Parts: sequence; structure tokens; C-alpha cells
Amino acid sequence: MSRPDIGAGRTAPLGIHRSTVWSTRVDLVVTDPHRVVAAADQLRDILARVDAVASRFRTDSEVNTLHRSARSGTPVPVSADLLEAVTIALRAARLTGGVVDPTVGRAMCRLGFDRDFASVRGGVAGHLPEPHPVPGWRSVDVDVEHSTVTLDPGVVLDLGATAKAWAVDRAASSIAARLHCGVLVSIGGDLAVGGPVPGGGFAVGIADVCGDPDAPQTVGLESGGLATSGVGQRHWSLGGTPVHHLIDPATGRPAVSPWRTVSVAAGSCVDANTASTAAVIMGERAVGWLEDRGLPSRLVRLDGTTVLVAGWPEETPRSVRSTPQASLAR
Repeated sequence: MSRPDIGAGRTAPLGIHRSTVWSTRVDLVVTDPHRVVAAADQLRDILARVDAVASRFRTDSEVNTLHRSARSGTPVPVSADLLEAVTIALRAARLTGGVVDPTVGRAMCRLGFDRDFASVRGGVAGHLPEPHPVPGWRSVDVDVEHSTVTLDPGVVLDLGATAKAWAVDRAASSIAARLHCGVLVSIGGDLAVGGPVPGGGFAVGIADVCGDPDAPQTVGLESGGLATSGVGQRHWSLGGTPVHHLIDPATGRPAVSPWRTVSVAAGSCVDANTASTAAVIMGERAVGWLEDRGLPSRLVRLDGTTVLVAGWPEETPRSVRSTPQASLAR
């Protein structure tokens, strides 16, 4: 996974705050140590809002209110935040050809991931369901002008991945704008930077296995976002069968992939996360797909060999540049 490498190449003091949210680690780094308390308060407020809007595990979340209110062909009024979260998820689906699809919610539940991951990690009862495609992102309609969302019957949205990356982007940009300092926000391997960064960028360690504290490579993130996706961290046992959280929409089952992890840098954390998730699910064709979009990427095979794409630096400490041109929108 990717996470701040706080000590690497640091010449000036940084403000550092660590916490946990959504059963994963949160790192906040600011270039002005005097701003760290204010930055942490702002980050906490942003994450609380995103959780209230998009959590699949809270009965009172707005997305679950949408699920309960949905009727075939009937638009449901939603807040500006939920409208944005759903719009971002549908954009990810469109730009990946449906590989990253927000309608995997019911498939997740069939795998036992119907509660916070801390309650699933130890394993759950059940059996692997028969392959069945998810409803598909075209079963969701967003009307921006009237702030409504329409769901086909039975559709359960899982906004987890894109909503987490959206929260990271929002936090990095808003903290930098309000506190006038450089900032890095990291949640479970999804990172974004904002404001004036240190020379060479914020140092980020890249692990070969999600959740591994050892990082064989450190890169400098100068702008935009970086994300690492893989099958080594959010996995559990379903009635004795190993499963993980990256769902192939074509089967409704965990993706079978040649990749342990995929790290991608892009103009935003949302784009980086979308691309890294898609790459794991796509398998071998991900290499050409990432290259075509000019997204610097590091893909680690199950045997530990690596494939570097679109200018990702060799295994030495160097900056990985995430320009606005490094985008999914091709």
C-alpha cells in the first residue's frame, strides 16, 4: 500500500497527526506544525460528513435512506453531497467501462461484507454465491438539475472506494486553502496533497503487499493523488473460502487477478483510486490501459515481479509527478 514515509529526506519540521477511521489508518501531514491541530479538526469534520452521507454500514446514512426510498422509476431528492458522491462513482464506472461499478453493494453483502470491516476480518459464515453480474451502473440515474437519484429495483450502492478517495481530495484541498500550508492526507493507501509541498514532494512509501509496513520504494508526491489497491488487506473467510473486497461486476465475485497490488498516480485521488482498482480487476490488460492514459503506475505480480508504466520511477527514491493531464478522461 502507499503511506507517508515521514522520515525520508525531511529537512524541515512537519506537523503529523495519526488516527483511524473506517477500520483503516489515517495520516495527516502539514508543512506548518503549528497548524496540525486545526488541520486535524477540519479533517475530522470532513470525514464525519462523508460517513453520514455515504456509509453502507450506517442505517441512518443518506445512501441507505436513498435505498429505502427508492422505487422503480421514481426520482429521490438527495443532498448536494450525496449527489456529488454518486456522480463521482458513476463517472468512475463510465471511464473504466463498468469495471469499477457502484452497484456491487448487494454482491458485497452476499460475501458477508455487510458491516464494518472490523467485524468481518475474523471470518463470517456462509458460502460463495453462484456467479451473477451486478445490476450495472446504468441502472442508476442522476439528475443534477433537480438534485435527484433514481435507482432500479434491488440496486444497492457501494460508494466506499470512490467516496474515500473523494474525502481525501476534499480534505487536502480544503485544509490547504483554509490554513495556507502544504498538506498530505492519507486514508488506507489513498493519498492526496494540497498547497505548497516540500522540495521533491511529500515522501510516500510504496509496499508490495497491502498492509505490509515495509516499503521497498519511496517516491515523492508533488501534486494530485496516489492510490494503491490490492487483495492483501481487506480479505476475510466466507465459510472457509478466502474472499476479498474487489468485486468483478461481471460475476459479482471477488476478482481473480495476477496483481498483488497496483499503485497509480493521477491528477486526483479519485482518479488514482479508480485506476488502481480497475487495474486489479482488469488483470493483464491493465498495463496497456494505464499506459494509454499516461497514468504513472507500479503493478506487482503475485510472484513479486513488478511492471512500471508511464514514467513511474525505477526502484530508487524519485518524484512521481501527477499532473492534471494524468487523468482517466481520455
